[in-house]
Amino acid sequence: MLDMPTNRPELPPEISRRRTFAIISHPDAGKTTLTEKFLLYGGAIQMAGQVRAKGEARRTRSDFMQMEKDRGISVSASAMSFDYKNFRFNLVDTPGHSDFSEDTYRTLTAVDAAVMVIDGAKGVESQTQKLFEVCRLRDLPILTFCNKMDRESRDTFEIIDEIQEMLAIDVTPASWPIGQGRDFIGCYDILRDRLELMDRADRNKVAESIEIDGLDDPRLSEHVPAHLLETFLEELEMARELLPALDPQAVLEGHMTPIWFGSAINSFGVKELMDGIAGYGPEPQIQTAEPRQISPEEKKVAGFVFKVQANMDPKHRDRVAFVRMASGHFKRGMKLTHVRSKKPMAISNPVLFLASDRELAEEAWAGDIIGIPNHGQLRIGDTLTEGEALRVTGIPSFAPELLQGVRAGDPLKAKHLEKALMQFAEEGAAKVFKPSIGSGFIVGVVGALQFEVLASRIELEYGLPVRFEASQFTSARWVSGDQQAVDKFVNANKQHIAHDHDGDIVYLTRLQWDIDRIERDYPDVKLTATKEMMV
Repeated sequence: MLDMPTNRPELPPEISRRRTFAIISHPDAGKTTLTEKFLLYGGAIQMAGQVRAKGEARRTRSDFMQMEKDRGISVSASAMSFDYKNFRFNLVDTPGHSDFSEDTYRTLTAVDAAVMVIDGAKGVESQTQKLFEVCRLRDLPILTFCNKMDRESRDTFEIIDEIQEMLAIDVTPASWPIGQGRDFIGCYDILRDRLELMDRADRNKVAESIEIDGLDDPRLSEHVPAHLLETFLEELEMARELLPALDPQAVLEGHMTPIWFGSAINSFGVKELMDGIAGYGPEPQIQTAEPRQISPEEKKVAGFVFKVQANMDPKHRDRVAFVRMASGHFKRGMKLTHVRSKKPMAISNPVLFLASDRELAEEAWAGDIIGIPNHGQLRIGDTLTEGEALRVTGIPSFAPELLQGVRAGDPLKAKHLEKALMQFAEEGAAKVFKPSIGSGFIVGVVGALQFEVLASRIELEYGLPVRFEASQFTSARWVSGDQQAVDKFVNANKQHIAHDHDGDIVYLTRLQWDIDRIERDYPDVKLTATKEMMV
């Protein structure tokens, strides 16, 4: 393990072997495929599914919603736990599609590191950049995997330069590709002086690894064709001169990212990346909370909800709250205090996830992610403790960028619609506002694709066809301030006022002018575009 120059006590071995991380990338960089290969190497599945394959091979384990399977994209973040060597990996797969960035943002509050996947041909794309900024806000350590090296890709130095310039982070190569596109035969593992050769015939086979003794070893020329060897040796010499060496401390502080090259679909480079996560990724970290921080080595159990998923099992109207354990050793059947309601909760059937399969969790340690089935008591941002009134902070809720009205196809089913909408609001899938004047609801989302997902889920899960229609409003702001000033403001602007599913007051706006006018006429009232979840 790495020597951390702090006076913190050593973590119990069960906690220090945990690595909790998320995978971030632009859509289509190969994130879901990489997740599948992680599960393959962790021994969790026998055969990895592919997003764009035929027949049985198409069933990826991490995309379980009907819509994800139809479109080949990940829509909701899912969590998976598996063992690799003597480490326990907790992997949270996030949606790459920008329309679901809020789900991803909240997921990043629950992990200790991120693996950034980049497409070798496209380099750093817009969504990667946005997600990277979120990691930067949280100082998350980042490990980079440059995927699809077996297709036509860009020059290796060009990719590294782009990462350094666009993301302002030092990059150090952990491996170096030999050849590219059709000529790509494998990588040289810089950290362990090994030659890794890719097998194109069997995609589920682990790469062949040949240990060599430095770059002068004659065995190199036996395995690498002469024209590739010459270029490779030149490039590697340049890389060693120009790029910084790996500094584990800088990686943990989030200033440096090691980069591995490979091809996830050919199972190549994945194992080295996993060794890198085990060796250079952080142990479970301290969580920020009010009134004090929570350290993972504390004896008492604490955890927080970062995601709620409704109807994971369509036969039962269940909701599963994803809880990141922040401290202690949790055992099944424990009573924990639900801090927001101050009520005790007996946690009798917590689950561990292996993609969409789940099994009962008999125990969990700090760093683990467990699911707690419940009927709506647990919401995003809730903290569970052994009695102490702690509240984990920093889990935001963003103002939606698109607003639409919603109606049930059958007017007699308005009640059912309300129930469905409230469920999705608590899940964090959308914002639901009830205007003070008139009936009906206004639904707000971050990206247009979310309207489609909502409509298809309400129909599938509730048997209720709905239609979304244009709304006169374009954005929403939460209202706060002195009670008298707020009351005066609400009475004067009734046609713009609504309440969200927590009952908080929301001001619906049509133009930026509306916001400017309020700031001018009501100096005591504050309009905000984010609210801390469930205060």
